[in-house]
Amino acid sequence: MNRIFKKLNPFIFFGNKKTLSTRYRLLRRNIVVLMFLVSFTPLISMTVLNYHQYQTSLKSEIVNPMQLLLAKTVFAFELFLDERLSVIRYTAASNTYDDISREEMLNRLFQVLKKEIGGIVDLGVINSNGIQVAYAGAYNLVGRDYSNQEWFHEVSLRGYYISDVFMGYRKFPHIAIAVQQFTSEGHSWILRATIDTKKFESIIKSVRLEPESDAFFINRAGIMQIQSQYYGQVLENCKLQVPLGIQGAEVMEVVDGLGRNVVVALNSFNHHEFILVVVKPTSVVLKSWFKLKNQMIIVFIGGTALIIIMVISITNYLIKKIKDADEKRELAFRELENTQKLSSLGRLAAGVAHEINNPMAIIDQKAGLMDDLIKLQADFEGKVRFQELTKSILQSVKRCKDVTHRLLGFARRIEVAYENLDLNDTLKEVIGFLEKEALYRKIEIILKFADNLPIISSDKGQLQQVFLNILTNAFDAVEDEGRIIISTWDHDKDKVAVTISDNGCGMSEEIMTHIFEPFFTTKKGYGTGLGLPITYGIIKKLGGELIAKSEEGVGATFTIHIRKNSPET
Repeated sequence: MNRIFKKLNPFIFFGNKKTLSTRYRLLRRNIVVLMFLVSFTPLISMTVLNYHQYQTSLKSEIVNPMQLLLAKTVFAFELFLDERLSVIRYTAASNTYDDISREEMLNRLFQVLKKEIGGIVDLGVINSNGIQVAYAGAYNLVGRDYSNQEWFHEVSLRGYYISDVFMGYRKFPHIAIAVQQFTSEGHSWILRATIDTKKFESIIKSVRLEPESDAFFINRAGIMQIQSQYYGQVLENCKLQVPLGIQGAEVMEVVDGLGRNVVVALNSFNHHEFILVVVKPTSVVLKSWFKLKNQMIIVFIGGTALIIIMVISITNYLIKKIKDADEKRELAFRELENTQKLSSLGRLAAGVAHEINNPMAIIDQKAGLMDDLIKLQADFEGKVRFQELTKSILQSVKRCKDVTHRLLGFARRIEVAYENLDLNDTLKEVIGFLEKEALYRKIEIILKFADNLPIISSDKGQLQQVFLNILTNAFDAVEDEGRIIISTWDHDKDKVAVTISDNGCGMSEEIMTHIFEPFFTTKKGYGTGLGLPITYGIIKKLGGELIAKSEEGVGATFTIHIRKNSPET
């Protein structure tokens, strides 16, 4: 029988409580891991995908506007230089060498240019030998020889020249624009203008950068052409490491000399040897990205926390349901197993009772015959003594008959067999089994049976088993000279009730939560832990209710509600 049950439910019967606890823990872990994988894999995948997509899109949106900004600014610089170059060319072309060489004429032209286009510092005329023959401005530069200057030879080759920013004789940053013209005789001469670089700063300011950002331009040697907020003064080497040989536009991320992560946008001039540089801190450039990233982190953490809470809650709920189902199934298997055992025990007890009854019947007959024979005899010595002995034999036989009768009633089949019975009489029969022990231990049994208790329809044998189990526990709980009170009463129109109370050791709240669990026992060494679970199962099967109350050190009370009528009626 045990092998059959173990095959039906190996999870329950092949492990102790520690093993079952480990299995539930492993099951909980597996469910949590699986649910985490199912929940977090899409969440993490979408987060990573959105992260990269947005970052790519954001960088594209950053690079394109910065390149457009640089292109516009470079165009403004080149337009400024080209306008000045065109004006100088026109001025040189519209005047002859003889006219423009006159100081009065040159001064008049200088005043007109200074007023109309602004930024003109001075104006000079240089002959073919590199000697400045006329000058209009704040310095005395007439007679200055430029024949050995590099720019003089470049003008002679290209027809025009635009210098880098330099100090020169004037001791402030400026650039020089020179154009070549020819006299009617074919001799060359040069008109040279000096332009203040303050106009460059106004062009840079028009970019309208953030306070933490910077913009400047350098020449191909990395020399600052205007003052920078962070990376150097005019004509100093640029403190920011940038590639000097670029063509067109380029955007990169670097760490500057101040330790800041910055985005550097570069754009070379198309017709001049300059590079425009715009520097923005990464925190400024990626402000919207950082904001979104923080929001994504908050959403991710919030979603993660919610998933964890839900996963753990659902897992605990499922494990509890599985555990409850396993316990109910275990209880059902145990009840079935014990039902089979009790059924076998009942058949054995019935056989033993019948075997005892046969010789008891013979003894009863013989003792009765002996008593009759003694009564028929005349008085003789020892007659009274013989009569007392036969009476004692007959009483003992009757007692044996009562015991076997009760045993047969107790050991009937386990299936419910309804019959009409008196609850008080049934209790008295069960108490009869325990009279000797009560007498020996001086345990007081107080009966408070209700008068006129209605006849009920129930299974007498199973009720006897219930009462015997509870009374046996009460006897085990009380000390010698203890007290047990048994009460009956008419509970309501459907049920009668029995209360069995004792003044024994009682039970704690922790123990009370387990008393109906199979194999849970406080009787170490001899208890099986099956009495109360079987009792509970029988009462439930009969349609009744079993209520237990106890206080440690005070005692325990078991109240049994029993249906008056069988379910069939």
